Amino acid sequence: MNQPHQLRFFDIYEKNARLLKHDPALIWQGQPISHADLFDQTIRLATGLSFLSPGTRVALLSRNHPVFFHLFGAASALNLTLVLINRRLSDTEIQHIVEDTTPQILICDNDMAPLGSRLVSRYPFLDQYRVVEGPDETLSSWYQAPDDFSPVPVSDNDPYIIIHTAAVQGRPRGAVLSQTNILLSNMQMIHYYGLTRSSCLANILPLFHIMGVNMALATLQAGGKNVILEKFDPVDTLTAVQDLKVTHFGSFPPILTRLLDVMDTHSYDYDLTGLEIAAGLDAPDTVKRWEAATHTPFWTMYGQTETAGLITFAPYSKRPGSAGAISPLVDIKIADDLDREQPMGETGEILVKGPLVFQGYWNAPDLTAHTFRNGWHHTGDLGMIDADGFLHFKGRKAEKELIKPGGENVFPAEVEQAIMQHDAVKEVCVFGVPDPEFGEGIKAVCCLHPDRTLTADALIRFTGSVIAGYKKPRYVQFIPDLPKTDNGTIDREKIKQQFS
Repeated sequence: MNQPHQLRFFDIYEKNARLLKHDPALIWQGQPISHADLFDQTIRLATGLSFLSPGTRVALLSRNHPVFFHLFGAASALNLTLVLINRRLSDTEIQHIVEDTTPQILICDNDMAPLGSRLVSRYPFLDQYRVVEGPDETLSSWYQAPDDFSPVPVSDNDPYIIIHTAAVQGRPRGAVLSQTNILLSNMQMIHYYGLTRSSCLANILPLFHIMGVNMALATLQAGGKNVILEKFDPVDTLTAVQDLKVTHFGSFPPILTRLLDVMDTHSYDYDLTGLEIAAGLDAPDTVKRWEAATHTPFWTMYGQTETAGLITFAPYSKRPGSAGAISPLVDIKIADDLDREQPMGETGEILVKGPLVFQGYWNAPDLTAHTFRNGWHHTGDLGMIDADGFLHFKGRKAEKELIKPGGENVFPAEVEQAIMQHDAVKEVCVFGVPDPEFGEGIKAVCCLHPDRTLTADALIRFTGSVIAGYKKPRYVQFIPDLPKTDNGTIDREKIKQQFS
């Protein structure tokens, strides 16, 4: 049912423009953009896109840029669905996402423009194409005077954002999130991180990633400002934290390490006294090094794209080794393979319910039904809840074995499929190993066909030509034969024990 009183991000933009007016909402390339200007740009874009029907998909393939914020607001007003594509994926993977979601509009940055042109020529449903900032086909013609503009109706469950997550079955799956999912998720972040109109976030995480979206829109929702950085650079980040009085940023390995290395090797002492929180995931030694060097607390967490972001929070020092305390808007239980709840202190699958849980997987009703069986979202992750209610992450279930290099999600099966396309490889087993730079690295243990030769470097390059570069193995080991179980399948556990 359409709900005319429903709060949406477009309303947040309008409220900020009315109440905060000239306070900065964004800082882009050193220039502030006020809340009033952001709303003006957003409503002008929404006016230009008002020819689109509700539910139309708009795909965005770009580095961080103010257009993300314009589109977040315009899509909210017009009840459009934004398809946020990870630009680090391979051309084939991006092509799959476009085929899966059939967007009517594709927006690219300059670097992705050649791929965008090829996609438009390949797919008839892509009838509108623009480059964010380029000599041709720019977005400027879509920004029009908002004469008598009014937003269209929206309901709680309408698709707002689709983010494709790791490829369990060899292909990425599109997680569908509503505005309500994200608005409520933001409220938790505002509460835990103490976000206010004085907060300043450094957008160093990509805005196609759920945590990048979460932190950016939560800061905006709180009336604060976003410093938009196209990509992570340690010197640029430290300079922004110092000069623009950044209060928060999100982090995945190796961000903290690279920041600390710059601080250690540069004679210049950065003033980071305005920084209140760094939040994300990292190794215990790196967190301790960060807190000792900066006196800024590091907050740990747990969440998924499917839970609209974070659902546990805590300063790392409050319960070292945990993923934080369970937040108010979710219920979490630990269950065995038959969904029977496990006692505190016992390990099982992390099940979640509540208004943050996503709407389902795009074009995958069977997978959605299986994921939501028995009234709970089955994360595929293993965890334990201690006596004080802190969640401890314990790995992944076998069918959802996952490797997280630098905060990205990589399924071994996807890497194995890519490696097996090399005609010299007979069998392969891929798994995660500790990595000093990225926290977790991808290792491939391979067996070659008789009389074939192949180097590790050549296989790594080949794999990177088939799938995204961050998914290629960092470590390769060749052995004569892969150990097998009694039923003849590859013995993954034995291989991991022997070759980790």
